[in-house]
Amino acid sequence: MKKILAVLLSAVMAALLVSCGSSSGNSGASSVEGRTGFIMGIDPEYPPFSYLGDDGNYTGFDVEVCQAVCDYLGWKMTVFGVNWDEKLVQLDSLECDCVWSGMTILDSMKEAGYVISKPYYDNTQVLVVKEDSGFSSSADLAGKLVAVQLGTSGEVLLNGDLADLASTFSGVVTCDSFLKCFTELAGNSVDAVFVDLPVAASYAAEHEGYKIIDEQLGAEQYGIAFRSGDEALCKAVEDAVAALVENGTYAEIASKYPDVVNNLIFLND
Repeated sequence: MKKILAVLLSAVMAALLVSCGSSSGNSGASSVEGRTGFIMGIDPEYPPFSYLGDDGNYTGFDVEVCQAVCDYLGWKMTVFGVNWDEKLVQLDSLECDCVWSGMTILDSMKEAGYVISKPYYDNTQVLVVKEDSGFSSSADLAGKLVAVQLGTSGEVLLNGDLADLASTFSGVVTCDSFLKCFTELAGNSVDAVFVDLPVAASYAAEHEGYKIIDEQLGAEQYGIAFRSGDEALCKAVEDAVAALVENGTYAEIASKYPDVVNNLIFLND
């Protein structure tokens, strides 16, 4: 009886590993051969790349492209909303197979061993203020409070390459989502939000009373992050994206997102 129970327990554990993206060794590398499902890790509040649609399902440019990739490869896609500040911890814990959600490629991620896809989007950071604020440049925000999302490249920049600019502010407020940053701005608790340009453009287009200061404050590129050892999985996804670019599906999806389309590397090289 003990032997039977042990066999059954082993079978259950194996099934659980497969459902989370089967792993091998300490790297947590996921198998491509025989794969039937794919768990996409996203920031659930990051339009136009990933967000909850009116129908209660996740959508956005990245989500639609991932769904098309999974359709092409015959995988069932599941969307997993990560805590953005803990995204790599959750990736390592096998809660998702990748992080794909307007994610800036950072050298520190590569140095830590993560497998990063080819860049697919050129991005910059901007400051968003209220239209009636009288602010027209970053210099005007000297002595003012600025909000930024935790775990983003914007936070990294304000603590690194743009530390001199940040030092002119009276303080930097960190929030766990960009929507909370804008809530702080709406309530006059902060004077500006530091955020990705396409996210700023999307928000300003849908909410009256906001403007983007005409300064681009940090060039960067978006990519997809996979666990260490997942080169084969990364290549499978990249090859599928290339096929979608070739057959026109990628451009068709991009046409729905005017704030994104002009900076997509695969369509504008």
